[in-house]
Formats: sequence, C-alpha cells, structure tokens
Amino acid sequence: MAGIYIHVPFCKSKCAYCNFFSLASEKKVIDYVDALKREIIARKDYLHDEKVETIYFGGGTPSLLPIKCVEEILVILHKNFNISSSPEITLEINPDTVEKNQLFQLKKLGVNRMSVGIQSFHDDDLKYLGRRHDSKHALQIIDDLKSVGFDKLTLDLIYGIPTLTEEKWNKNLDIFFDTEISHLSAYALTVEPKTILGQKIEKEILQNVDEETIIRHYETLIERTKENAFEHYEISNFAKEGCRSQHNSIYWNDIKYLGLGPSAHSYDGSSRQWNVANLTQYIDADFDADFDTDFDTDTDSGLYFEKEILTKDDKFNEYVMTSLRTSWGCNVKKITTDYGISYANHFLKNIKKYLDSGVMINRDDNFILTDKGMLFADGIAAELFVY
Repeated sequence: MAGIYIHVPFCKSKCAYCNFFSLASEKKVIDYVDALKREIIARKDYLHDEKVETIYFGGGTPSLLPIKCVEEILVILHKNFNISSSPEITLEINPDTVEKNQLFQLKKLGVNRMSVGIQSFHDDDLKYLGRRHDSKHALQIIDDLKSVGFDKLTLDLIYGIPTLTEEKWNKNLDIFFDTEISHLSAYALTVEPKTILGQKIEKEILQNVDEETIIRHYETLIERTKENAFEHYEISNFAKEGCRSQHNSIYWNDIKYLGLGPSAHSYDGSSRQWNVANLTQYIDADFDADFDTDFDTDTDSGLYFEKEILTKDDKFNEYVMTSLRTSWGCNVKKITTDYGISYANHFLKNIKKYLDSGVMINRDDNFILTDKGMLFADGIAAELFVY
C-alpha cells in the first residue's frame, strides 16, 4: 500500500495565517502542470509498484486547477503507477474557488472525497484570518457538494481565533454537526512569525492568540465530538465509524508515499525527500538527473529536491512522534521488534511520569495519550526521543 500527494501551490490570495508554500498568482499553472507531468514520469519507480490506494491534491488551492489539468494529472498517474481500482482521491477546495458545474466534472474524473477549508462560519473570524469567502459561501459550497453527490466530505475548522467566543465556537460545531458530514479536521490557530498574521500581531494591528482560549475551545471540541459519536483518531482529526482519512492515515502508520510538486515531501521507508519550495526552480528542473544526497541548492543547476537517509534513531523518533498523535498510540512490542530492546527500555523508562500524571494510559502495551495529553503531544514526544 502507498499514497501519492500532489502539491498545487496556487492561491487567489495568501491567507494571513498560512505558512505553507503557496503563491498568490495563477499565471504559471500550465508550466507547473507540464513540470508535474515530467516529475510523475521520472518518479514512476519510486514506490516500486506498491499499490497506490490514495491520491491527495493539497495546496495552495487545488480547486484553482482547470478541470482539463486535473484530468491530465490523473491519466498520467494511472499510466505510471499501480493505482488501486477504487482509490480514495481527495481534493482540497476553498468555498470561493469552485462552481457547481466544476464539482460535477471533478466527480466524473474520479475525485471522490472533498476537503473544504471552511475555518469558521462567522464573517469576523474569516476576516481576521484573511479568508476570501464569507459564511454564505461556506454554507453554499456544502449544499452544492451534497447535491452533486459527494458523500465523502471533510471540513476544516480553526479554533483559538481571538474573535471566536465560546458561544461562536459552539455555533460552528452546531452547524458542522447539522450538516451530517462524517469527518472533521479542527486545528488550533498557530501564529508563524513570517506570515501576514504574525507580522500584524507583532505590529499590534491584530490581537494575539491566547493559550487559555485555545485550551477552552479544545475541551469543548472534545466534549462535543464525543457527544456526536465522532472518534478522535488523531490530534486534529475526528471521524464517524469507518470514515477516517485513508490518505492521512498513511503518514501516521509508516507507509510509503510519494510527494509531487514544489515543496512536496516523500518517504520510501528508509529515506525522506523534499522538493524545492520554489516554483521557477521546480518548473526548470531536470527531473531525470540523479543527484547526490549532499548538494548546494545555490550552485547545482536544475536541482529540485533534497534527501535524508534515516538512521534507526530517526525512524524511532518519527514513530514516537506520529503514533502519539493517534488514538492507537505507541506499541512497545513494535518498538522492540522494529528497533530493539534498548529502545523499548528507553521508552518505558521515560513514559513513567506521563502515566503517573494521567496524560498517558497503557492499553494492552499500547501507550496512548489522553485527551489532556494530546494538548502536549509534541513536547511529550520530544522528551521520549533518542538523541
């Protein structure tokens, strides 16, 4: 089993909080797609004929791609990879970037899951975040997706926004549950210093995020999703039974995936590779070149990726980091089998304080963070790393 991720770096405008590689321009879409097709052909052996069960168009704003381009990408993927007969094909959309007729066409092409960047159903929150759509757009796109026949949907919501009161956060969740959509991704607002939002907060143009507000909103989120029979299967992801994201689960289960497009990351089981976060350099790349692991991106002509060979320590640390984010947690028997008894002993020695404090539980040798522990998952994982 394997997955393919395609990074589409174009946006109509840059959201204030966004720290992903994206460009507020659509001028080079055709050049990008031509380069992407060349990369697909060049990377056709990366997954070693593993069956590809998931394809994910992320961004950026993939819904800005012309339908013809999406079709060309899917056709060339099927020609060069062992694609499952019924893959999960997800495409991220923003409410203001797609019309109903486009949704029909995407469905005909085989796109069967849509990830909708709602973020909030309140206009003042959307304004704070620098989003282009309003609450009417948000509700309309949900109606359109349902009428077209998309039954696999997920919405993104953001909490911790300074303009988002507890009452409004509950209202956002009310609206979500009323849609009867079976998957939710909910993220705490993170302020990165180089983003538009970070700069405005630094200049005191906008109010900063408050940690106590984030915790209150998170606690409400956990309570409300439980009441509505959603499984909290990963820190930021909630699903009805049988409705988990297959693609995202690949990242958390040590499964191979290929990332295509500028800034996309790949993993083949023993190494990680990441493409250059520069559209011009990506478009001009010589995808057939065989580059060494170590190189200078400033002097090597045509270079488009970097690569890291993972040590046993690296792989152990990544297993701890990713599995602690999930509802199934870290399995100490797997640690012993895959990494050795010394790693298992290190892990067991260092988790004692988390078990004693109640932020972690032991369920049949699976060590799982509680809802409270999930708030501190990255910090806890870092304490368990081998250096």
